[in-house]
Amino acid sequence: MQRILEVFIAKRNEKWMLAQGAYEVGASHYSYMIALHVSFFISLIVEVIFFQQSISPLFPLFFLIFLFVQIIRFWCLQALGPYWNTKIIILPNANVVKKGPYLFFRHPNYVVVCIEIALLPLMFQAYFTALVFTLLNLAMLSVRIPAEEEALIHATNYDEQFKKKISAS
Repeated sequence: MQRILEVFIAKRNEKWMLAQGAYEVGASHYSYMIALHVSFFISLIVEVIFFQQSISPLFPLFFLIFLFVQIIRFWCLQALGPYWNTKIIILPNANVVKKGPYLFFRHPNYVVVCIEIALLPLMFQAYFTALVFTLLNLAMLSVRIPAEEEALIHATNYDEQFKKKISAS
């Protein structure tokens, strides 16, 4: 249900950003990312049901971590506001968001997704799904993050903001 709600938020934000003169980057890999995420949930369900995996003895701990990660996800969405999206949509000359978790590091929402992809299967002892999709997601991010950063550097104040952070340290 959360993912479906996020799709509606992303579509609303996409329409707003495009109306402001934004453009999409990385469209060539977006369908693969969607396939990866859908396949993840299918694999998780199949592994748990057909291989009769049970809830992990560490489920209470994993669930608490999961709830904490959801708070960070909400914080990311709130901090980015209308700029949050599942696609890479760039608004030229926009100022990079430097609040919320984005004060501390550049891609907190991707960290949230990485943790979820590892954590959800571990909650149900679906080790195959945890391992395979963690690796697939890292491969996807190795394409996505550079594409996003390159676009942000060329169209926004991203490079300037990042350099300030390095020199201030």
